[in-house]
Order: sequence, then C-alpha cells, then structure tokens
Amino acid sequence: MKEDQGFIQRWRCVCAYDGTEYAGWQKQPTKDAVQDAIETALAQIFSTPVRTVGAGRTDGGVHANGQVFHFDQEWKHGAENMLQALRSFLPSDISPRILEPVSRNFHSLSSSKGKRYVYRAVQGWAMPQDERFCLSLKNQRIDLDAMKKAALFFVGKHDFTAFAASRGKGEKENPEKEIWKMEIDSSSDEIRFWVEGSGFLYKMVRSMVGALFEVGRGKIKYRFIKDILETRKRTEVVVSAPAKGLSLEKVFYTRPGEWNE
Repeated sequence: MKEDQGFIQRWRCVCAYDGTEYAGWQKQPTKDAVQDAIETALAQIFSTPVRTVGAGRTDGGVHANGQVFHFDQEWKHGAENMLQALRSFLPSDISPRILEPVSRNFHSLSSSKGKRYVYRAVQGWAMPQDERFCLSLKNQRIDLDAMKKAALFFVGKHDFTAFAASRGKGEKENPEKEIWKMEIDSSSDEIRFWVEGSGFLYKMVRSMVGALFEVGRGKIKYRFIKDILETRKRTEVVVSAPAKGLSLEKVFYTRPGEWNE
C-alpha cells in the first residue's frame, strides 16, 4: 500500500520485551530504554534516523507482550522482510511479533482506547527461570478472598491520584481514569491480577496491586481501599509492587466488547 507525500508508509509493530535491563519504554539520554534499542535497529536498516511513537510508557523493569509502536518509512520489500530485518538487529530480550502497513490515520498513542496489564506473583518461591517476571511472596500468607473484594472498588471511573506517583519535571495528567476490569485469579501457586482500563497514571497499576497485597497480608481491611481512593491523596499507606511482576499485555484500538477488538 502506497501513500501520498513521497510514498512514505506508516508501519504498525506489536512487540514483546523483557524489561529487566531497560529504563522503561521511553527513550532516555542514557540510551538504555527499549525505544532506544528499537530506533537504533531501525536506523541500521534504513541508514537514517527513524522516529517511533509508542502506545504508552512502561516503567523501568516492566515487561510487555503487546506494546505497540508506529513509524513512517519507505520500504519496497514487504512487511515480512522488514520484520525479519528488525529482528536481526535487536537484542534477544526485544521481540517484534507483528509488523504491518497501516493508514496514516493510525496513531499508536492517540488511536488507543485502553490497555490490559497483568501482574504475576507466586505464593512461595518462584522457579529461577520465572524470577525475572514475577514477585515471589515467599513465606507470606495471602487472603485472596479479601483481595478480590477490595479489587472491585477500583472498577469504574475514579480519580486515581491516591494510586499514582509523580514523574517530576512538572508533568501533569488528568487523574480521572476508567477501569473496566480488575480481577484476580489463581492456579496452583500463581496469582494473576488482570487490569483493563481507558488509561493509567504513572505507577498506577503497581500501586493498586501493592495496596491489594496489603489487604491480602491483613495489614489493612478490604473496605479501606475505597477510603484511600476517595482521599485523592497519595500517602505512605500505598506502596508500589515491584516492577518485575508487571507486563503490558494488550493495547486496545476498540473498547473490549466492540466489534473487531
């Protein structure tokens, strides 16, 4: 598919990454972010700097199975060949999964309707091959029923200031977000938190999960989650869960339940 403006094509890529060694998605002056590695790879392929736009920022140490980004570049050899070229220039902890031409109207960030995150924890000690991707609860006893009750308070449209952290540098964002789904399930020794919503503040998911763990440990009552939410003020009661358990699973371009999700 060719476009006007010199036949420059817009490309959409869905990628996965192990975020352990990276300072998050967004490129940094230190060049140690996932976006830095991807733009370096694209520059090698095209012999010119290539700017990418991601669907959102993930924190340092957070992983992704479904991060989305786009870029504009002329390419005459087909999407599959570009995908293989990109893979060949990237380290093994960043894996492009899908790459396809899209309309110039598509925008990874502004076209997004929401995201799905998953947080993983293990009751007991995680196996060594899983330790980078989940929180080991070790000897802690967790009350799952209380956590599930508390999680329901997050569903709906709320001001999530009490469950966000400041990025600094004067950045401000609308604190009102809508959570469509906040569910906890467990199988064997693993606990998974499934969170879907219209948008998320800095460290919001990790803060929500951290507060639920406090409920599970019996340090706060499950009803107290509602009280914290209504204060609209961050306090020491809310501690963010470690980054390594969190993964961006999917970016939605139609709201869940709409056709062609």
